[in-house]
Amino acid sequence: MAASSRKSRTHAHPGSKKARRRPAATPATAGDWISAARLRTLPLAVTPVLIGTGAAHVIDPATHWLRALACLAVAVFLQIGVNFANDYSDGIRGTDDVRVGPARLTGGGKAKPRTVLVVALSFFALAGLAGLALVIVTAQWWMLVVGAACIVAAWFYTGGKKPYGYYGLGEVFVFVFFGLVATVGTTWMQVLAAPQESWFGGVAAGLLACAVLTANNLRDIDQDRTAGKRTLSVLIGKRGSQIAFTVFVLVAYVIAAWLAFFYPIAWLTMVTLLGAIPAIVIVWLYRAPRELIVALSVTSFTSLAYGALLAWAFVG
Repeated sequence: MAASSRKSRTHAHPGSKKARRRPAATPATAGDWISAARLRTLPLAVTPVLIGTGAAHVIDPATHWLRALACLAVAVFLQIGVNFANDYSDGIRGTDDVRVGPARLTGGGKAKPRTVLVVALSFFALAGLAGLALVIVTAQWWMLVVGAACIVAAWFYTGGKKPYGYYGLGEVFVFVFFGLVATVGTTWMQVLAAPQESWFGGVAAGLLACAVLTANNLRDIDQDRTAGKRTLSVLIGKRGSQIAFTVFVLVAYVIAAWLAFFYPIAWLTMVTLLGAIPAIVIVWLYRAPRELIVALSVTSFTSLAYGALLAWAFVG
């Protein structure tokens, strides 16, 4: 009877008093957990580290590989952590009851919410340990505050009572933390300097990350509106989201063109328009929301190629 009672508990959508039944938890496969880590978003964690490391080379040609790898660990662990945290928070709120994209662990009833939460916190802890190692080596103790802010921002994207991702601020924080902070922070932890190359690169990385988030939110615009999740796409609508996506992507290439006047190899970043342009076309001409998953993935990997070529330009 107790087990039956627990299964029958319900939860409510944000902004709605009507409760809905949560799917019964079932064991998730290894593939389900890997899918929940959302590997297609991981290039967004690598891009700022590549650019930041390249910018560090401008200051000091000696490459600090161990510090660069530690920065990469922080970025990747944070990205995976926020992905699992989103799975947990959106799942317990009921936002993921109806999805266009891949089923989530919590919302789809594939894993217990507490288990997903523990995994999310574990990746945040790993990011924290890698960051702590960097701080100890560099003696930049004030960076502990920056690292803590990154973890807090990652959690409150969809977590807490008033997650900022539910109020149209997701792109702002993604730009700041997965663009500026990740890129400039990578450069600083290697050479204790923040050259303008790092700032320009950070803006570009942040804009491409915002483009990926916009494609994701455009895909989910209908169910997010129903669930009371007011993402930027919900606030500005389909056409506004299409324009925003296009601007985010193209401005990143304007930045690359500007940097190419000083670092000619940066012109090679234009090759990655072979991925960016099709993504823009999909965003404007898609018929089914599921097609935007392709745009999201292509933009994410385009960001990685863009970051690698821009880093090469700084090093070369």
